Amino acid sequence: MEAKLDYLLHHHRQIRAIGFDDAPFIRHSNKPVAVAGVVCSKTRFEGMLWGEIRVDGWDSTENLAQMLLRSKFYPQLHLVLLDGISMGGLNLINLPYLAQMLNLPCVAVMRKIPKVEKMKAAISLLPHPKARLQLLDKAGEIHVYPPIYFQVCGLTGELTHRVLQSLTDKGNVPEALRLAHLITSAVVKGESGNRA
Repeated sequence: MEAKLDYLLHHHRQIRAIGFDDAPFIRHSNKPVAVAGVVCSKTRFEGMLWGEIRVDGWDSTENLAQMLLRSKFYPQLHLVLLDGISMGGLNLINLPYLAQMLNLPCVAVMRKIPKVEKMKAAISLLPHPKARLQLLDKAGEIHVYPPIYFQVCGLTGELTHRVLQSLTDKGNVPEALRLAHLITSAVVKGESGNRA
């Protein structure tokens, strides 16, 4: 996939990505958290998936994979983008396993370097903290390309950065993730949020 993405970039071809983001939710709630997956060809909206995960649960990796594998969009995709390594609080994504299941590069995109010690402290208060910490470690190195930061499985950091730039229209966030954030906020709150 690395050679293919490099070729697509070099020849200014369309790169299709899906960006997953979770909706605002109530902490310590039993209500499921909505997740949107927005498909973009470069920065043009092409489609959307909708699913659910549990607050602080263990189902984010499997649910995202199944949403995508069952969809009509899956065969067209080159890349999976995630809004960070966790959704629904501390429902952590197993980044290498997700990339393996989908046979696609997976990128956890961040707007700032995460406060890992703060995350670890929060994880220590939840059931099975050692298993959650292992998922955190599996995500690998945080690549620093201010104003964007990311962890990636399936591509080099340099190529990932170039791909993310090609998928970004305004601001610092790839369009698929920006739209996923706006949509989840609007569905839950009645209007889109300002952090997109």
